[in-house]
Amino acid sequence: MAHGSLIRMLGDAMTIPLRVGGLLTHSTDDVGELAPDQEVDNPAPRGAARDRQKVAYNFFSGIGPEIANPGGALPGANQWDAPVDPAHPNPVILVHGTGGGGQTNWGTYVPLLALEGYSVFTLTYGALAHVPWPLKAMGGMTLMEDSAAELGDFIEKVLAATGAEKVDIVGHSQGTLVPNHYAKFLGGGDKIGRYVSLAPLWEGTTAFGAGLLHTVDLRLGIDPLKVLPCRAVAQMTRGSEFITAMNADGGPYVPGIDYVNISTRFDEFVRPYTSGQLPAVSDDQTVTNIVVQHDCSQDFCDHLGICGSPRAARHVLNALDPSSSEKVPCQFVPPFFG
Repeated sequence: MAHGSLIRMLGDAMTIPLRVGGLLTHSTDDVGELAPDQEVDNPAPRGAARDRQKVAYNFFSGIGPEIANPGGALPGANQWDAPVDPAHPNPVILVHGTGGGGQTNWGTYVPLLALEGYSVFTLTYGALAHVPWPLKAMGGMTLMEDSAAELGDFIEKVLAATGAEKVDIVGHSQGTLVPNHYAKFLGGGDKIGRYVSLAPLWEGTTAFGAGLLHTVDLRLGIDPLKVLPCRAVAQMTRGSEFITAMNADGGPYVPGIDYVNISTRFDEFVRPYTSGQLPAVSDDQTVTNIVVQHDCSQDFCDHLGICGSPRAARHVLNALDPSSSEKVPCQFVPPFFG
């Protein structure tokens, strides 16, 4: 329990000030091309629907497995010797956010995708070297260029093991930027098919403004940027060299990749949340923008909770396999947990 408490404490320290700022200043405008709730074209078999009810829709559902198996993989993930289902020929790689990991970020999505027949792979990228567990379980700490190279090596390993020609990406937060650096600058554009982003921030974030952090530091005695040395945080700030390069030459999107951006209005980290809702700017870019709360006022998921929202999860499944789309549910979802 002590290890779990430490992880939770560090996570809280990095997100509480952003959460407060988000509640005070979140925007309410829709942008981009919003995907409407889809009618049931191919309803899931009843057995699959029952199995899906076993999935824990809670962002923190992956922490217990990490405590039980430090540095391991969630059941159903990283099945290196298992054949790929012909119905889902592209393995799905889950790319966590800042401070997340292969288990801690994906307690909802590994079992969900595995039940749907996907070959699911996870990694913890960008972890600090020479630190003990549980700090070792917190990835996304190094420069995103280095993390993109690390992800690229992992993608090559997955392709070699599965015999697939491409992978699909599901990323969260920083994990929406790192794969795109690999695609745009490291020659990985032809190795990614579908690219689904949860809480993307293509234009960066203003959440780390000096005013907010100074206020938090004075009132709570916490500076989230000093909890752990995270070099990626500055790179995610709007106007950084990393974000500027990502958006140069026609915007962030790489031709040939199908992008689906899923954002929440209540995102306290991606500010404004519209940073992740950029439209395509040319005919060779394929982009769909979705706001979780569009046509659903009951879902209050925030930056972390979006990974535990059943509504966001259905959007992800529909994006990965449009041929078997199901109606997107609308139900009450609290912030933080999902």
